[in-house]
Amino acid sequence: MGRWILHVDMDAFFASVEQRDHPEYRGKPVIVGGLGARGVVSTASYEARRFGVHSAMSMHEARRLCPQAVFLVPDIYHYQAVSQAIHKIFRAFSPLIEPLSLDEAFLDISGMQLLFTSPVALAKQLKATIRAELNLVASVGLAPNKFLAKIASDMQKPDGLQVIEYGKEAATISPLSVDKIWGVGKVTLPQLRQLGLFTIGDVAKAELALLEQTFGIFGREMQQLARGIDVRPVLVQQAAQSIGRETTFEQDWVDEEAILTHLFALTEQVGWKLRQAGLGARRVTLKIRYPSFETVTRSKTLSQVISLDDDIFQVGQALFLALPRREPIRLLGISVSHLLSTSQLSLFEAEESKKSKLSVVTDELKRKFGQKIVTRGRLVTNKESRHKS
Repeated sequence: MGRWILHVDMDAFFASVEQRDHPEYRGKPVIVGGLGARGVVSTASYEARRFGVHSAMSMHEARRLCPQAVFLVPDIYHYQAVSQAIHKIFRAFSPLIEPLSLDEAFLDISGMQLLFTSPVALAKQLKATIRAELNLVASVGLAPNKFLAKIASDMQKPDGLQVIEYGKEAATISPLSVDKIWGVGKVTLPQLRQLGLFTIGDVAKAELALLEQTFGIFGREMQQLARGIDVRPVLVQQAAQSIGRETTFEQDWVDEEAILTHLFALTEQVGWKLRQAGLGARRVTLKIRYPSFETVTRSKTLSQVISLDDDIFQVGQALFLALPRREPIRLLGISVSHLLSTSQLSLFEAEESKKSKLSVVTDELKRKFGQKIVTRGRLVTNKESRHKS
């Protein structure tokens, strides 16, 4: 028997939890997200989706399309608790679980045939257990690999169970839009269309040299996925508690501007790693060590989740400038914690700001060509401005 991977995706998760917990919301359009002037829809119930409302839409547009909806601010901590209950159920079906967000995960169910008559029977039982124990609905994709399983889970929503069988991988996904390929986003999609590649099948049949010339190594990766090939294992991960970077200087630093410039460089690394993990943070911590080896940390807990470099740096800079002492520095560090998934949590007031859109573009460039491909002007202009004591 070959590999069998499940992708489990909870249908309209935030909105479904609210409808489950509040009977008066059932059957009504429910929209969860930021309710401010620049708020963004995080999740829309299927009743709301009939009016054209979808996640990542501005709340202003959602109100225009569906003014009769129930509009709710997300209760993230409650959703996290429900997510933990879902993952407890997952562990009864497989020890190999790779969480992607609060509401979705991969399960490797290869070798579980001794407990269930077939992979399909296992998938059906998993869906039934979630419904029976939590009164929530999941869509499940079952396939030979992760990429195909994720595509399958989206094919029969809501309450779907879609199987992509061995030998039928490429034929099943060939007609689908090219933006179903992992990594194809706002930057890559127009480039593919310019090349006349509109479906997954088009990419599968394209000249590899053309894809590599346009997209580098990602071109080869795209074509492999388009042909239904994905050898990546399900990675059992512990959720990150914090993400940070620090530097111990060879000689002590004293110049404030140079220190802040280096702090910005560290912040860029933290922000990049945070976004690649699909996370945001509510706490920023600055770490300073003096020549005497005395170490000082200062932290700030925020009311909003942040993930952009500039936002993290502003908090770190404020913490640094508030330090009462101005001594040479031996070590400088910045970290973020109180982490939350941002895959659904697109409800930040700054989500549609210019800097957020710029971050999407620069992150894609970094992913394709390496982190050093994009450098902020501050880091260039201040590269030689260090002053040592």
